[in-house]
Amino acid sequence: MSALTSLARLEAVAAGAARPLATVRHCHVSDAPLVLVPLKLAGEAAAPLAVMAGSERDDPSLLVVPQPRNRDLRFAFAADLAKLVLNHIETSHGAVEELPPAKDGEERIRYGDAPQFLVPNRGGVAFLRLMGRSTRFRSTEGPYAVDPTVPVLGRWLTWFADRHDHPGSSLLGAMTELLRLHWATGQSSLEDGNLAALMGWIAPPDGLDGPAAAARAEDPVICPPAGPATDPTFDNEVLAPAVAAYDRSGPGSRAEERLRAALAGQLTPTWDLMWQAADLLRALPEGASVPGRWERDRDAFTYYHQTFGEAYPQARRDPPVRAARRLHDLERAQDAYDAQRAFDDPLVMAEHRLAGQAFGGVVTECDPTRLDETGKRPKLRPHLRVETQDPVRLDPGATVCNAARPALKGRIMEIEDGTVLLELTGGMGRKLTPEPGAVPQPGDRVCFTSLTDGSFGAAKFPDREDTPWTHGGPPEEYVPTGEDAKEDWS
Repeated sequence: MSALTSLARLEAVAAGAARPLATVRHCHVSDAPLVLVPLKLAGEAAAPLAVMAGSERDDPSLLVVPQPRNRDLRFAFAADLAKLVLNHIETSHGAVEELPPAKDGEERIRYGDAPQFLVPNRGGVAFLRLMGRSTRFRSTEGPYAVDPTVPVLGRWLTWFADRHDHPGSSLLGAMTELLRLHWATGQSSLEDGNLAALMGWIAPPDGLDGPAAAARAEDPVICPPAGPATDPTFDNEVLAPAVAAYDRSGPGSRAEERLRAALAGQLTPTWDLMWQAADLLRALPEGASVPGRWERDRDAFTYYHQTFGEAYPQARRDPPVRAARRLHDLERAQDAYDAQRAFDDPLVMAEHRLAGQAFGGVVTECDPTRLDETGKRPKLRPHLRVETQDPVRLDPGATVCNAARPALKGRIMEIEDGTVLLELTGGMGRKLTPEPGAVPQPGDRVCFTSLTDGSFGAAKFPDREDTPWTHGGPPEEYVPTGEDAKEDWS
């Protein structure tokens, strides 16, 4: 936890209400996201119990597995969920946009929109990931055949869960994570994982402050858990007798109706909180870099949607080269995401200023037309002296860029007596005189940082057939087998 976040938490305790950690919204929120509130049977790794889902606040769908230990009922539930999810995917991508050709001349397209899934917490993401893994390899033929939509659902859930790992992606969001990105509360990080308690600090009910609303949220009768785990008291006193009554009475009985009503009562409060939280996020102005990240999400979704039928389901384990490339891409995306958030938001940049990765101050001296004539051709290299009170922990020679205009780059020449001398190296135009307004003038407030938006090139990895022996050599071509569908818990 950074010093600024710690300070915000202390202020939240003193004020009895959450304090902002951001001035803009750092994630995309669709007009009609697919909200999913799942529950699973306690003690069972992959036994879905119920889900409330939908893209309209006043029209949720409730899917229930009346006996979660029954395999046939579980996969009937998966088929119903598949219809709902796949319909949302097919109706949410918008029209096809034609893009300029790539460097190799290949035609490119992108959907005008993409589906967005929202779940209450990280447990919801884990539930979808596990649901995807337990369904994408299932056979649609033979003695244990499932509905043809079930393995399709599994592949999509796996893909969305993988995109959630991608920093800055908004295709699958855990609401507690999104809220914690923008507000600090006066409770612990563990308590922030409770959506009702977190919302109690951010938007407490009338007549309550943050601590009182969070304490109220600890009562599972008033605020049932947001899932996927259920409350033990509910399990023992309500769920177990209801499932036993269903076992005696069978489908279509009043026992099944009572079971559905009990589960609806557990899910509805979280459903309402999810939409309330989405409204809070929408009320924040969108960060400047959010549309660009959503474009990359749409690119990824378009590619996967267009090539869906051309490949096998995702393997349970990535081969070495793919795993290394994925890790590298995630690290680059994290660096870019951190930088973009800081460029968008002065509150986020303040974190980096306190850490010494950035400094802000006033320009005291400027030589905007200075030329470097040491090479074959003169180069425009203005000097800029900035007076700052920030702790500068960057060394001379470090490359920095302007937070307001990341294209304006420079190099630190010297640091002394609370001033930093910069030599500007780019972002001023192509001539030997800078473009008007490109170089800050004396008296201007500026902020420079060593953060980069990830514009550097990707690393090179060997081809699959050139996997080195240290990593097992070239892997065999992946072909799904019946063993892929087996799990230790299945």
